[in-house]
Amino acid sequence: MFQNPMHFDRNLLLEMLHDAIGEEELFIVSLTLSDSVLPKVTVTLDGPNGLAIQACATISRRLARRIDEHYGEEAAYSLEVTSPGADQPLTDPRQYARHIGRSLALKLTDGTEKTGTLTAATAEGVEIEEVIKQKTKKTTLPAAFYPFGDITEAKVVISFK
Repeated sequence: MFQNPMHFDRNLLLEMLHDAIGEEELFIVSLTLSDSVLPKVTVTLDGPNGLAIQACATISRRLARRIDEHYGEEAAYSLEVTSPGADQPLTDPRQYARHIGRSLALKLTDGTEKTGTLTAATAEGVEIEEVIKQKTKKTTLPAAFYPFGDITEAKVVISFK
């Protein structure tokens, strides 16, 4: 017997997700729905101290229970609750604070790119000490502030040294 693919209400899923997060000190980075025969609900969460694997499992179970209660046990879907990968851009201002002291690569709206140590993060933007490489010399500039409105992409620079 062929069943129509599930059509999930994204706003309802967000409500269920907020409920599933409960008292955990986490926030939603993204919630995506694939529109395939077996819909996939992908939730990306983060928090001030990152996201523990146990919290992922707990929230995944809570959310699955809520989805099943609302859409019925026979609802066919896959669910993934995850944290942003190390290579993922930072998309929420709340993600920056735990990366203070690490190297950050910024792409700005004017087309320029800045790379340096993240020294501060506020609700308005970030402060980095830009490192400029000239031939064999590296120069660290005084910390400069970049408002979030001027940043098109920010990634933590992963060093394997």
